Amino acid sequence: MIRDIPLAAATGLALAFGVTIAPAQAQTAADAAMDLARMLDGGGSIVSSDDYLSALENDAAAGRPMALWQLGTMYENGEGVDKDPAKAFGYFAQIANQHADTPPRGLEADIVARSFVKLGEDYYRLGAPEAGVSQNLNEYHRVLMHAATYFGDAEAQYQVGMLYQKEEAGLGVSPTLSARWLQSAAHKGHCLGQVQLGNLLFNGLGDYPPRPAEGLAWLEVAHTTCQGTADQAFADEVLNRALAGVPAQDRASIVTGAPVSTTQF
Repeated sequence: MIRDIPLAAATGLALAFGVTIAPAQAQTAADAAMDLARMLDGGGSIVSSDDYLSALENDAAAGRPMALWQLGTMYENGEGVDKDPAKAFGYFAQIANQHADTPPRGLEADIVARSFVKLGEDYYRLGAPEAGVSQNLNEYHRVLMHAATYFGDAEAQYQVGMLYQKEEAGLGVSPTLSARWLQSAAHKGHCLGQVQLGNLLFNGLGDYPPRPAEGLAWLEVAHTTCQGTADQAFADEVLNRALAGVPAQDRASIVTGAPVSTTQF
């Protein structure tokens, strides 16, 4: 049954079998995949594993990003195919090479942006010898910056923001640039972006002065955003650590007196 096929593959499967997906409410490829999965599952459609793989390969040969992404994920994790890190890297790299100028608000933009982030974080940052990829910090910075700037991807913006706090990252330490990138991610609802922006503002960094009221305000926002996620414990830890340094009688006035800022740092 289609319920046994990963949801991330649903859109590629639709394209392969000639299904048009243009749901009115779907804003991203992930939304479209979910809508299609519900539609097929409700209809009781049956797709064999061989037909599914063949359909994905046909779509990948046509350069469709969602099929390339799904095949990359399958070969990366050994799901339905033999694990092959080199093939996985090849599919992700093909997305980046062929679709770098995909319209940033298009249906497939999220898949393309995620491919750029994956290439940077999982392959170029430290290298991936099993995939035949050497460490390449210049390429790491390039793909991450493209996802952050052209696509406005929140995860990429968060990662760039953190790079500007680490001397060894190769971009140089700049708390101001870090705050700007983290703010971009935070305003998109990125949980860790909100945590790290709050942490930076609350504590300051180097000659960047603390702004504890704004920092606590962002940490309170992150406390809500991160609930139910794998990052909830970390968000709570950072908030509690910040609150521990504020006298009890001052906590309420600091937080309530500091609405979340849209200041450009």
